[in-house]
Amino acid sequence: MKEAITSCSLILSSMAGVVPSSISPYTLLHSSHDKVLTISKSYISPPSLGYAKKHSVVCFSSKKGKRGFFDVILDYIEGGPKLRKWYGAPDLDSEDGSILEETVESSEEDEIRDAVLVTDGDDEIGQTIILSLIIKRIRVKALVKDKRAAMESFGTYVESISGDPKDSSFLKKSLKGVRAIICPKEGFLSKVESLKGVQHVVILSQLSVYKSSSGVQAIMNSNARKLSEEDESVLVSSGVPYTIIRTGLLTNDRGGKSGFSFEEGCTENGSLSKEDAAYICIEAVDVVPERGLVFEVVNGEEKVLNWKDQFERLMKQA
Repeated sequence: MKEAITSCSLILSSMAGVVPSSISPYTLLHSSHDKVLTISKSYISPPSLGYAKKHSVVCFSSKKGKRGFFDVILDYIEGGPKLRKWYGAPDLDSEDGSILEETVESSEEDEIRDAVLVTDGDDEIGQTIILSLIIKRIRVKALVKDKRAAMESFGTYVESISGDPKDSSFLKKSLKGVRAIICPKEGFLSKVESLKGVQHVVILSQLSVYKSSSGVQAIMNSNARKLSEEDESVLVSSGVPYTIIRTGLLTNDRGGKSGFSFEEGCTENGSLSKEDAAYICIEAVDVVPERGLVFEVVNGEEKVLNWKDQFERLMKQA
């Protein structure tokens, strides 16, 4: 046990150092996952670093007593002190254990748009996207249900926002300073009155899955299908450049193991791992189409070596 803890400390220390911005976040996530599994398999079986379970957004570390082996692992996996120290952010807990006050909002006159808004920060895929954006040192805003949990998990370098999605003032605040939006789930865009100033919107859509479902499944998916259709309709008519990524059934399979298929109709019977879906969103956000790009994707045999080139090919085919 002592040797495992020592090895873990050495690996975490090296991983918490400065990582070149050019490194693939996808590679970093998977390599980190492999290292943790190698040294701690007999003690802990963490979920993939690519995404966390819905209830695991909070770091479970005791404020009193000595921190144990599980605390050290979870702190790194879930964006704890190691990651905060890497980015030079302050610790979240003050001496009395309370969370630090929010960063003062920028003034209304501030028109700089350099943030990427993730609309579902509590979602598994949303958390993967947020972590990848952090690794790429991109300013991140995230809509979350539990702001305290998000702060404890992602630190002060992510602007976590919570509120009523039907409140126009809340939505306006959410979009302040945002250059791009990534929507891992349906339901956000249909509530937004204006996307003025936003330069690109990326939607992860399961509309093809909803349309192909039948029976009880079709009934269960009816609301999600309606929201997806409304989101796409609002986005297409907004005039903002958009990328709609239509996937097959999303699975919990490990990402990066399979290739892809972009054939028309592939989403009806195919599937895509959630990790791969999140990664495609990250790669798409900086490849802005002239107007709009809609494509289908599932796991398959085609290897993608350069996603920018792949998106450009898809644009030409559209």
